[in-house]
Amino acid sequence: MKIRGLHSVYFIGIGGIGMSAIARYFHAMGVPVSGYDKTETALTKKLEAEGIKVVYQDNVSAIDDLFKEKTTTVVYTPAVPKDLEILNFYKDQGNIVAKRSEILGLITQGTFSIAVAGTHGKTTTSSMIAHLLKSSGKGCNAFLGGITSNYNSNVLLDDNSNTTVVEADEFDRSFLTLDPNIAVVTSTDADHLDIYGEHNALLDSFQLFVNKVPENGVLVLRNGLQLKHRNTITYGIEDDAKVVATNVRVENGNYIFDVVSMLRKYDGLIVGLPGRHNIENALAALIVGELMELSEDDIRTGLLSFNGVKRRFEKVIDNDHLTYIDDYAHHPKELEMCINSVKELYPTKKITGIFQPHLYSRTRDFASDFAGSLDLLDEAILMDIYPARELPMEGVTSEMLLELMTIPNKSIVNADVMVEDLKKRELEVLLTLGAGDIDKLVEPLKNALA
Repeated sequence: MKIRGLHSVYFIGIGGIGMSAIARYFHAMGVPVSGYDKTETALTKKLEAEGIKVVYQDNVSAIDDLFKEKTTTVVYTPAVPKDLEILNFYKDQGNIVAKRSEILGLITQGTFSIAVAGTHGKTTTSSMIAHLLKSSGKGCNAFLGGITSNYNSNVLLDDNSNTTVVEADEFDRSFLTLDPNIAVVTSTDADHLDIYGEHNALLDSFQLFVNKVPENGVLVLRNGLQLKHRNTITYGIEDDAKVVATNVRVENGNYIFDVVSMLRKYDGLIVGLPGRHNIENALAALIVGELMELSEDDIRTGLLSFNGVKRRFEKVIDNDHLTYIDDYAHHPKELEMCINSVKELYPTKKITGIFQPHLYSRTRDFASDFAGSLDLLDEAILMDIYPARELPMEGVTSEMLLELMTIPNKSIVNADVMVEDLKKRELEVLLTLGAGDIDKLVEPLKNALA
């Protein structure tokens, strides 16, 4: 599983979760690695601690001489601005410049590939699958879209395995560079309309991804999704799927359920992650586990020992006075699932949520849906929109969302005063929600509120 003959690799946008996984892969292979990112984060600090130099100035002079050579392979994320000085230096010089997805496609070529796609659920599901394979002793290499709590990493490497688990990203049609033997699709809700224009174009792209699965491959599909492959296994909860979860109950904060699968019946499976959507994710992982010939005990113990992914319903504080949960939810459906899961677990407690909208276009396209999801909270606090790769759009603001919401306890609070503001509130369950830089609040809030 090696791309041979590389002189050095430079990553533009190295602090991205997917980019950093590939950077770690090449670093582990002994290839010189360096990179640029706009701001220092906990993830870039960790990369630097592992021996990867990161620069934060868009200036060619900041790059070490080794990485200025024409033999350096350059990997970039489409999220970076096209006028970036470093990016254009490499293009003008004639270096090989490739998107992250193209490099990921090359890395996984020639391996038995398990690719997990979906507008939500793909990070948890791919991480579950990787954990089942690793904990069973079967082993795998994995490139994930989040930091797994079990391994504190977004990449797993195993020189003795020819199996690759990869999170397949629909953004910018990146997943079409992959050639999966097993494809999992967890959801196809409308998203990335700044790229696709309309939902049907996104659905067409998912079908193109599924078409890349060979005839002897398998599509593992959440029941009800309109995708076609000759060898499809559907999964669902209390429905007519091929693999179905029944008798779902919550005991001591754990979801327990029975499963009738392709091979056997499982009684009393336990997944320690909250929410019915994580039962669906567990079903997808179970199916892949069976396809990979894992035993019932391997699957049962693997699901039980999976500790989740950082920023996916991550409990930061959990004591008699306060439960604080941090979650990456940035789409209306993800917000709805997260908040409903919290309400199911804490039905008698007041739920306060802080939400940072991500992208002006997404906020515009789903404004009423965002408002509806946020209205599930008892108290909502909005931050300013995180722009990511976009410029501001006239009239698209957090104030616009606030006006659409109907709950009485709603406000907009600046990040600079958030900690002091929350110390004055009566909190029982607190959520931080969003995919921007809201995660920078987690440690300060933990320190102030614990």
